[in-house]
Amino acid sequence: MSSRFGQLFQISTFGESHGCGVGVVIDGMPAGIDLDVAWIQKDLDRRRPGTSQWVSQRKETDEVEILSGVAEGKTLGSPIALLVKNKDARSKDYSDIAHLFRPGHADYTYFKKYGLKLQPGGGRSSGRETLARVAAGAVAKALLAPLNIIIQAYTISIGHIRAEYIDPEFAETHPLRCADPDMADEMLALVDEVRKEGDSIGGIIQLVADNVPPGLGEPVFHKLDAMLAMALVSIGAVKGIEFGAGFKAAEMTGKEHNDPITPGAFESNNAGGILGGISNGDDIIIQLAIKPTPSISTPQPTIDINGDPEMITIKGRHDPCICSRICPVAEAMTAIVLADAILLNQRQSLTITCG
Repeated sequence: MSSRFGQLFQISTFGESHGCGVGVVIDGMPAGIDLDVAWIQKDLDRRRPGTSQWVSQRKETDEVEILSGVAEGKTLGSPIALLVKNKDARSKDYSDIAHLFRPGHADYTYFKKYGLKLQPGGGRSSGRETLARVAAGAVAKALLAPLNIIIQAYTISIGHIRAEYIDPEFAETHPLRCADPDMADEMLALVDEVRKEGDSIGGIIQLVADNVPPGLGEPVFHKLDAMLAMALVSIGAVKGIEFGAGFKAAEMTGKEHNDPITPGAFESNNAGGILGGISNGDDIIIQLAIKPTPSISTPQPTIDINGDPEMITIKGRHDPCICSRICPVAEAMTAIVLADAILLNQRQSLTITCG
């Protein structure tokens, strides 16, 4: 089971939803970078459940421990190990359905691949695994901080309600990370409505990386957009991705889609900050389609592990809309890719100089 990502900046996540805890080992972080628990905890708190009625009510403090690789607030250049212990798992919520495949979850496919007993909460396939990604992403952000690279994700639509105005600062104050103050209450009302019906709903988040220097990424298989797509689509809730104009490019002419170049800048950013797989210095702009949370309390048809038909009702504490909690995860995976790309560029420059 692959749990490793990255080339030079490598992360290996571990742990299960209802196990002892979740963590990550990070290799390739240079020495001498400012890093402490508070820096990592800040992003974990943004992902944490139980923060409002519009997210999962699982009560986890998600307190991170740095086990290695950091001393006196500086990275040592050795592997950084981070651990968050689980404190509020309720495996009993799954005892009545331990023999049933939950629709929309990975239970069926994991069973077919590994042939193991179904794990409470999905085990390794649970969204709780993303906690380790956020912790690793915070470390990557520490590497990016001296370059003033800023990454932020926010919600631009939930269901049929779409933001018409983007205010990133407002998004950080809103429980759904809605970026439009005028649409915020409508989004809350819609999520509340589906929650009361025992259902869930999806949406779209937008991610912007500012101050990314030109020249990151490789021109063939390790294109920057290809690596970002791999990283972001590896998040379980993500079902679609667009860069810049995205699918709207299919309706445009070349003249409309091309970004005219002036001595000072590009006149537009339909490319989303990436040309030929390499960053062009513009903001990297990405939109992600987020599926509805599959755990819903509405009865659904399914089968048991023997293939016999059953009805399933899922108990427990689940997000009626996962968009807000996916935002810090998307930021983390983007930071990891950019940190890796920067280290790869540095190695290439060193190789050229030495050669």
